[in-house]
Amino acid sequence: MGDMHDAWFFIGVFVFIFLIWIATGGPLHPIAFTGPRLAAPQELGGGTYLSFPRAPFGIGGGTVSLPGSSGGAGVSGKQESPLPTFPGGVFGTPSLYRGIVSMSHYVSGAGSADPKNEYIQVSAAQDAGVPINVSGWKLASDATGAAAIIPKGTEIPTSGVVNAAQDIVLLPGERAIIISGQSPIGASFRENKCIGYFGTFQNFYPSLPQNCPVPSNELSAFYGSGYIRDAACIDYVDKLSRCQVVLTPPVGATSACQSFVVTYLNYNGCVNAHKSDPDFLGDTWRIYLGRTGSLWRTKHEIVKLFDTNGKTVDAFSY
Repeated sequence: MGDMHDAWFFIGVFVFIFLIWIATGGPLHPIAFTGPRLAAPQELGGGTYLSFPRAPFGIGGGTVSLPGSSGGAGVSGKQESPLPTFPGGVFGTPSLYRGIVSMSHYVSGAGSADPKNEYIQVSAAQDAGVPINVSGWKLASDATGAAAIIPKGTEIPTSGVVNAAQDIVLLPGERAIIISGQSPIGASFRENKCIGYFGTFQNFYPSLPQNCPVPSNELSAFYGSGYIRDAACIDYVDKLSRCQVVLTPPVGATSACQSFVVTYLNYNGCVNAHKSDPDFLGDTWRIYLGRTGSLWRTKHEIVKLFDTNGKTVDAFSY
């Protein structure tokens, strides 16, 4: 009898709730069509809300930020130090490349009577993260207003021909020696393991690296069959230094020895033999501004480097 009483009690409760639901609108009440509500965003007066991460690059705007750049940070995302000040001059609007590309803060041979002896060095940071095209950048003197545009160059020049020009791109950790004068070979170029051969006929300042392949190693690699029987050729080549061009093969040398000397012991021959070597290209460009007079004063000078947008990449005074 007690169980029947409890059952009728619960049935009565459910009937009571059902009648209240019908009285308040039942299935037509708006809340029946809504799910759980999220708090509105804070700027609209709501509480905490979820947001998706923003893309690292702006889309559809007038400018595009470089990787890692924001606010006062450069290409690598590093926060920059305060801008330097100069007597009689200002740094100017900083470039996104500030702190990523830098000058050596020293002009070698400043004011030289021969502009081929006047140069500065520009370097890309090891952690730059991106290749940096410096063709079209500008070097300028704040003291005199003189300026020069960094030209295009030839990555692997060929001797005896007009070389095609391309943009000069510095990879992270690479540098450029920027000479005020004209190139002895008629073009700006990237150093390679054969470049020292050019020093036989032209003067370069600073001197070209003498890291050409060892002549005796070249002989054993390229002489061909009969190498070990040509003792006179082996002895002759052993006495040659690296990057030494032989204009006249030794008198009495075998035809194979003469052919080797003429084919391989010069710049073009060395490039043809080694341009596919993994260590062929160096990490330094030689850039020539092509001026007939010096660009920098011997003293009381402010040297500035500008990117293609006219913003200051680096500057120093002396």
